[in-house]
Amino acid sequence: MNLQSTKKLANGILMPRLGLGVYKMTDRDETLQAITTAIDLGYRAIDTAALYYNEEEVGEAIRNASVKREELFVTTKVWNSDQGYDNTLRAFETSLKKLDMDYVDLYLTHWPVEGKFVDTYRAIERLYEEKLIRVPGVSNHHEHHLQQVLASCNVAPMVNQVELQPYLNQAELRAFCQEHQIAVTAWSPLGRGHVLNDETITRIAADYGVTPAQVILRWHIQNDVLVIPKSVTPSRIKENSEVFHFELTEATMQEINALNRNERFGQSPDSFKFDF
Repeated sequence: MNLQSTKKLANGILMPRLGLGVYKMTDRDETLQAITTAIDLGYRAIDTAALYYNEEEVGEAIRNASVKREELFVTTKVWNSDQGYDNTLRAFETSLKKLDMDYVDLYLTHWPVEGKFVDTYRAIERLYEEKLIRVPGVSNHHEHHLQQVLASCNVAPMVNQVELQPYLNQAELRAFCQEHQIAVTAWSPLGRGHVLNDETITRIAADYGVTPAQVILRWHIQNDVLVIPKSVTPSRIKENSEVFHFELTEATMQEINALNRNERFGQSPDSFKFDF
């Protein structure tokens, strides 16, 4: 495996296993530089969202990139206040204009807004049928949310992006997704930095001669989880990409799996509340 390694999704589309997340990148120049650095290093996936207010910068960086648009995999998401069938279609149109693209590779429901998320996904299905997106998906969906979507959809979600890190390994949800051919992407794969100082992780990192971040990202990849670590620091972007020259043993994988404590550093899909 290498930085261009992909996972084949349910419809045959290939999605990069490691990409750049751009959450909280609000400074224009910093955002452009981070994306350019990542692409030049070999990253082929960029993950944004309407909420991040940087779709325009993502589009600009990709237009000026050293590789063609079709070589890149771009994800964006519909925010909670824009959910519902008609609103989602309008929100997508806005995102597409900001990105200045003809299509988006992956479009996600950002959070399962009660009473709306099923209709939101119906709109995503329509965008998929109209070939405006290459892959339909969701984010922050528990199993019971997915079951509601699966009960009414014609085309099942092919990706579910959730908080996933060693203290929250989502084993049951991952098993459910695997059963239904739904790829899992980890947002905040490093636990917002909280897991980097874990004694087990730091010991393993020393044993393998790599950094704690590299250990965690490699653990994700060997668990068949797609990852989108975010950073604006060129050295960190490079470090995060260098996880293909070593392999964790099965014993090491089990050690990290055992760190699970169902601890979230973000909000829960069953009780999320945002004041923006």
